[in-house]
Amino acid sequence: MRLRLVPKETSFDFFKRWKMWLGISALLMVLSFTSFMIQGLNFGIDFRGGTTIRTESAQPVDVAAYRGAIDALELGDVTITEVFDPTFADDKHVVMIRIQAQDGEQAGTSTMIDDVLVALQAVSPDIAFESVESVGPKVSKELTQTAVLSVAAAIAAVLAYIWLRFEWQFALGAVAALVHDVILTIGVFSELQIKFDLAIIAALLTIVGYSLNDTVVVFDRVRENLRKYKKMSLAEVLNLSINGTLSRTVMTSVTTLLALVSLYVLGGDVIRGFVFAMIWGVIVGTYSSVFVASAILLYLGVKRDWSKPDKTAGNQFSNVDA
Repeated sequence: MRLRLVPKETSFDFFKRWKMWLGISALLMVLSFTSFMIQGLNFGIDFRGGTTIRTESAQPVDVAAYRGAIDALELGDVTITEVFDPTFADDKHVVMIRIQAQDGEQAGTSTMIDDVLVALQAVSPDIAFESVESVGPKVSKELTQTAVLSVAAAIAAVLAYIWLRFEWQFALGAVAALVHDVILTIGVFSELQIKFDLAIIAALLTIVGYSLNDTVVVFDRVRENLRKYKKMSLAEVLNLSINGTLSRTVMTSVTTLLALVSLYVLGGDVIRGFVFAMIWGVIVGTYSSVFVASAILLYLGVKRDWSKPDKTAGNQFSNVDA
């Protein structure tokens, strides 16, 4: 007996209110962009420059006492966050301390780190530094530029790939879905002020790949059905194609989410931001492959008869298989 999360044969009308779904997506993108412009992102040490110290002690954490001890050192902007994790033992108390890059210093000096340790030991004698990460301002600026270029390059490569494999209408729909996913992911990180570091950039690139895979599966079925059912309207062909791949889409998304949720709960705080981005990306990526990519394809229309090339339709690459 095979497990099915949805029936083998479905006949949902995904495009009955396709304009409404596009409007909702556009509104969410505007809200995400607005949040980004107003609040910005809670950049991690990778992008801001400075030092991150992860401490561990057997004594309960007194954040106010920790802050008082470090403030006396006059190190500038300091963020102290207690880390809670169900996998921690009762006598394990972890704190993340982020200290801004010091003027004239490319990274946190050993003297500064020793001073912080001495100051904190006055509050909690058994405290120990599990890890210390330092990034200079110059390096952080380069990382920011590289991160932006990597995401832009990935989306541009997707545009070229889909354009060659299908037609320009398919390419625009796929890229619109990818941009939608990236903007919404950045928006939720801005709104919730979750730490945004290099791991999240890796998650964004993974989301681009996941969303593209789902979109290409749907588009392959659309192209097949456009040739098979020449008298069907485009909306009917799109509905038929999405219903035909729905079982696969839901099963893939649910099994992926099961693994990600397990990692989010049990994986610890170090990878939690990355896993959260992946969970969000799987959800919006599945949504966008239907309600953004396919809806834009419906809006743009597509040539139905590939046996008669029409260069004015932008389909000169339609016969190229990749």
